[in-house]
Amino acid sequence: MGGAAFIHLNCHSAYSLLEGALPIGRIVALAEADRMPAVGVADTANLFGALEFSEKASGAGIQPIIGCKLPVRFENKSPDSGVLDRKAADRSLGWVTIIAATRDGFGSLVRLVSDYYLCEDGPAEPLGLDRMCAETAGQIILTGGHDGPLYRAISGDDRDLAQSRLKALQAGFGDRLYVNVARHGLDPEIRAEPDLLALAYEAGLPLVATNEPFFPTSDDYEAHDALLAVAEGRVVADDDRRQLTPEFHFASTEAMIERFADLPEAIENTVEIALRCQFKPQVVDPILPRFVASTHADDAGLDEAGAQKIEPSDRDKDQLEAEARELRDQAEAGLEARLAAYGCAPGVSEKDYYERLAFELDVIVDMKYPGYFLIVAEFITWAKNENIPVGPGRGSGAGSVVAWALTVTDLDPLRFGLLFERFLNPERVSMPDFDIDFCQERRDEVISHVQRRYGESRVAQIITFGTLQARAVLRDVGRVLEMPYGQVDRLCKMVPADPANPVSLAEAVESEPRFAEAREAEPVVGRLLDIALKLEGLYRHASTHAAGIVIADRPLQELVPLYRDPRSELPVTQYNMKWVEQAGLVKFDFLGLKTLTVLDKAVALIARRGVAIDLSNLPLDDAPTFEMLAGGGTVGVFQVESQGMRRALVGMKPDRFEDIIALVALYRPGPMDNIPTYNRRKHGEEAPDYLLPVLEPVLKETYGVIIYQEQVMQIAQLLSSYSLGEADLLRRAMGKKIRSEMNAQRARFVDGAVAGGVAKADAAAVFDLVAKFASY
Repeated sequence: MGGAAFIHLNCHSAYSLLEGALPIGRIVALAEADRMPAVGVADTANLFGALEFSEKASGAGIQPIIGCKLPVRFENKSPDSGVLDRKAADRSLGWVTIIAATRDGFGSLVRLVSDYYLCEDGPAEPLGLDRMCAETAGQIILTGGHDGPLYRAISGDDRDLAQSRLKALQAGFGDRLYVNVARHGLDPEIRAEPDLLALAYEAGLPLVATNEPFFPTSDDYEAHDALLAVAEGRVVADDDRRQLTPEFHFASTEAMIERFADLPEAIENTVEIALRCQFKPQVVDPILPRFVASTHADDAGLDEAGAQKIEPSDRDKDQLEAEARELRDQAEAGLEARLAAYGCAPGVSEKDYYERLAFELDVIVDMKYPGYFLIVAEFITWAKNENIPVGPGRGSGAGSVVAWALTVTDLDPLRFGLLFERFLNPERVSMPDFDIDFCQERRDEVISHVQRRYGESRVAQIITFGTLQARAVLRDVGRVLEMPYGQVDRLCKMVPADPANPVSLAEAVESEPRFAEAREAEPVVGRLLDIALKLEGLYRHASTHAAGIVIADRPLQELVPLYRDPRSELPVTQYNMKWVEQAGLVKFDFLGLKTLTVLDKAVALIARRGVAIDLSNLPLDDAPTFEMLAGGGTVGVFQVESQGMRRALVGMKPDRFEDIIALVALYRPGPMDNIPTYNRRKHGEEAPDYLLPVLEPVLKETYGVIIYQEQVMQIAQLLSSYSLGEADLLRRAMGKKIRSEMNAQRARFVDGAVAGGVAKADAAAVFDLVAKFASY
């Protein structure tokens, strides 16, 4: 930290919802530009961005300082009754900043922030002073700015109250307490500062200068002010709403030194605090809950508190070996039952099935994932035993024979040419991820079963964040600027609506000349666009992911902070889908599908007429069904009910199950351009084009049209001698469209094909066609 002069300790990132206008990447870039060796984020009442900030800052060579701004009640009970007095509680509220200096300090901060949302008094209830001071080891506390407990008391002409609060904080935090001095030009700050400094000197406590940045530069003040109006549902012209000043920006070191020239020690103490911080959250490998075999009650293997009878620890060798044996036993018995019930696919022998099973099991065991398969198989088996409709499987997991044998999926991968390497690939180490559909009305029963089995404190849903996207940010800003609805609506409609390929506001403004015309015609439009462009992409709200569930081997608060979504009964992780996995948690997708509910009710209604239907054993060659599909009579039929899909069915006239599979895969922006080609070739109006004769076996089923990602992988394998693991990496590289990766893959693909006797120009043409498909 040598040479550092000032460190920002309490920036508000975009995770301070509708308050912070600093994306984490921007905070890191600003700190880098000002040569700050460290920077701190202290979002308002959450740790949503703690791990993301830690990784991005440290990746840029900057020390991340993790904190949180929390509300604390200092005097909250009526002296006579001891009952919570709401008015008194409002007056007693003060916001402080707690910084995690050590691993233990971060653990305590995680528990504090989680308690803020999960406490019995209800979500987002301010913490009591006693609770905050119950575990302070490894934490540094700043007394807060204009909304802190000291400023509030002094502004209310109660210096004695401020002094008692300061003593209470000092008793809890000792020499880890710093008196926060802020100079943003607010009247409460100016009036309170003399008494604040006097109290600090009398108590012998150090001062620290902070700026509490909410936006990048002073030029962003107007946009941030509009954001605050959006948050409160007010308009910018209202005088009685929350407003800050232009000084709440990411001030430079030079500006801060000048601002606090009379208090140099307050500037120096920002560096001292950074030096005292010795911890940052880190990415960890996946931590699977231990699978406990159970053939009886839900509570098998659980203790009286409802948690598994295990100590949180790394998965040891004995446990992995036991899970591997259990998985092999279940999979081999399951495959035997499947083949007895359904037989082998045409052209596939029983030996092929067992060889594929052995290969998959070796990969799963080598990658240490047998527990994952067993956990998923257990709750799916439980659901089926409880007559809860479960989907047949979809996504890359349907390519696993092990999953089919365990009844996790109901699709025979060999019958449909599905590849295991798309799902699990030792050359691309990542967690397996099954997308599992449950009856929408009974999905919660399965989640409750998982809670009972693994412990309520170890199961949670995953948070997700809504953003201010192009059209939404125009509407929000237009409202707070009090622009006419019709005018804003016309501007919004100039932004293309394409969910598959969203257009940013900046792109729309650049490509649509009517924006320039509107800006020229009326100054308020220019103001709207300037503000909206600065706010686009910021987080607007937090909600719960529709499907994601995490299951841990220990209480979740030992791994991640938790949140309470009012619309969800389960707690929710404060890290989103990407970062919750980086924190070591394993995600399981429990999707509620209305179609399964409809099918279940339909089977029950038909049974009243004495007709029994087994949905798992329906014929796939039923002529009347194909006649209905070819006529477009599919209103209410899952995935083929839209008007466009019905037109496509009439054009295709499907007469085999493979046609339906192809159409569902093709009916997406981009690939759907190939539907007429598929139809002409199917009906004999055009000859199939297999690109090269060697690729005919791969493309024959789809008349030479590349439709499936498996085909991409098989083309690479057949033409350029890729292993299927390498081919999966190629598929993913094409999807990501990263130029450097694509150039490397192009060279590998073409060289491999040329080595196999293919002309270089032909190999390059095939690569370009495959890349075009794979990038959709």
